[in-house]
Amino acid sequence: MQNRPIKKLYYSISEVSELAGLKQHVLRYWETEFPELKPSKNRAGNRIYRPKDLELIQTIKKLLYEERYTIQGAREKIKSGQSHKDRESISIDPERVSDIRKIIEELRDDLAEIKNLLDSDGA
Repeated sequence: MQNRPIKKLYYSISEVSELAGLKQHVLRYWETEFPELKPSKNRAGNRIYRPKDLELIQTIKKLLYEERYTIQGAREKIKSGQSHKDRESISIDPERVSDIRKIIEELRDDLAEIKNLLDSDGA
């Protein structure tokens, strides 16, 4: 059996540092250079990274260390990639829109029926 890391909802900066093979100060510095990298903070004020933050860190690391981009170049590459992803998510196949509308209408009808049942029970 292979040892696979357990997927978590949130990671501490020390866990991310170990997983990414980077020093914690590098992660904190990257937060100042890459607007997309903004980990949340818990009540104690400690950074908590989500899986999407880990993916971004891996992307930044690859751009800087393997592909030899400058910070500015990596920032622009990530920004252009992000806007491309946003455009992709907006374009939806018209047939899918029709299917989605049908599902929403069925759900609305089901909810109205449930509401009527609940209202008639209380009377």
